[in-house]
Amino acid sequence: MPADTINKNTKLTEGNIFKNLLLFAMPMMAGNFLQQIYNIADTLIAGRYIGTDALAAAGSAYTLMTFINSIIIGLCMGSGALFSKWYGAGKLQEMQQDVQLSFYFIGTVTLLIYLVVFPGTDIILRMVSVPDNIYSLMRTYVKIIFIGTGFIFLYNFFAYLLRSAGNSVVPLCFLAISSIINIALDLYFVISLKKGIPGTAAATVISQGFAGIGITLYTIWKYPEFIRFHGRLQWTRLEIIIKNDIFTGMQQSVMNFGILMIQGLINSFGTTIMAAFAAAVKIDTLAYMPAQEFGNAYSLFISQNYGAGKNERIQKGTKTAAIVSVTFCLFISVIIWIFSSQFMYMFVDAKETAIISEGVKYLRIEGTFYFGIGCLFLLYGYFRGIQKSGISLILTIISLGTRVLLSYTLAPNTPLGVTAIWWSIPIGWILADITGILIKHKCSIERQ
Repeated sequence: MPADTINKNTKLTEGNIFKNLLLFAMPMMAGNFLQQIYNIADTLIAGRYIGTDALAAAGSAYTLMTFINSIIIGLCMGSGALFSKWYGAGKLQEMQQDVQLSFYFIGTVTLLIYLVVFPGTDIILRMVSVPDNIYSLMRTYVKIIFIGTGFIFLYNFFAYLLRSAGNSVVPLCFLAISSIINIALDLYFVISLKKGIPGTAAATVISQGFAGIGITLYTIWKYPEFIRFHGRLQWTRLEIIIKNDIFTGMQQSVMNFGILMIQGLINSFGTTIMAAFAAAVKIDTLAYMPAQEFGNAYSLFISQNYGAGKNERIQKGTKTAAIVSVTFCLFISVIIWIFSSQFMYMFVDAKETAIISEGVKYLRIEGTFYFGIGCLFLLYGYFRGIQKSGISLILTIISLGTRVLLSYTLAPNTPLGVTAIWWSIPIGWILADITGILIKHKCSIERQ
C-alpha cells in the first residue's frame, strides 16, 4: 500500500494497543453521540414546544427509523470490516474492488428500501400499533424522515470506509457540523416558523443531507486511492461481500426489529408509557453509546490485525478492550442510578410525574446492567472482525429473542406489567454474553 495512504491514517496493527484503540475509538464515540442528537433534538423540542403527543410521536418514530436505518448501517458496518482487513494486510487493489462492489450492493438495497417504505407507510405504522390520537402526527413525521434514507447510506458507507483505514476524525467533523445545523433548524422551524412536527423532521433530513453529501465529496477529493480502480471488477467477490454484509445487516436489523416489536407492545399501554419510554430510551442510548462505539472501534482493530495475521496482538487487545468497556459501563451505571430523575426532566416537564416515574424505573433497571451490553458489543465486534458475522447474528437473536419472549409473555398477563419489559432487556444481554464467551473460548481452543 502506498506510503502516503498509510501516513494519512492510523495503523491499528502497530504501537501501544490501549493508546491507539482509545484514540481511534474516541472520535467514533463522539460521532455516535452527535448522531443521536438528530432525534434527541427532535424529541426534546417536540416535548417542550409542541406537546406530549408530539413527544410520543417523535419517540415512537425514532424506534421505527432506527430499525430501517439499521439495515443500511449494518451493511456498511459489514463492508467496513472487509475494508479494514485489506487495509491491515496492505492490499490496496483488493480494498478498491470491495469498495466499489459494496457501494453498488448497498446502494441497490437503499433504493429497494425507498420502494417499500413510501407506499407502505400506513401498513408499517399499523404494524407497530400507533395509537389513533398520535397517528396523524407520526405519519407526517416519518413521511418526511424517510426522505433522508439515502443520506444515511452515503454518510455511513464513507464513514466506515475512512474508519476502516484508521481515520475516525473526519466522520466526526461532518457529524458535528450537521448536528449544529439540525439543532439550529429545529429551533428555527418549530419556535420561529411554528412548523411543528414537520419542522423537526425537515431539520433532521437537511442536516443528514449535509453529512451524507459532504463526506462523499470529501472522500472522493482526499482519498481517491480508496475508490479508484483500473482493472476489471471481480464479480465473484460480490458474493462474498453480500454474504458478509447480510449477516451484519441482519444482526443490526434483527436487533432493532426486536426493539420495534417491543415498541409495539409499549404502545398498547398508552401515551404515558410511550412518552416515558421515548424519553428514557434516549437517555439509555446515550449512556451506553460509548460502549457501543468502542465495540465498533475494537472490531476494526480486530479486522486490521486479522488481515495482518497478528493473533497475539488480537489477544492482548481483547483483554484491554474488556477492561476498558466494563470499567466504563460500571461508572455510567452509577451516574444513571443517581441522576435518572434529573435526566428525565430534560425531556419532560416536572409536572408530568407519571411519565417521569416510569422513565426513572426503566433507567435504573437498565442502568444497573450496562456491563452486560458493554460485553455484548465487544463480542459482536470480535466475531465481525474475524469474519464470523453469523455468530454475532446468533447472539443478537438470543438477546432480542429473550427480550421479546419475556415481554410478550409477562407484560400483558402478570401484575408486573411494563416492568417485565424493562427486566427482560438485561436478562437477554446476559444470556447472550454467556453464549458468546463460550463460543469464543471454543474458537480459541480450535485455533490452538
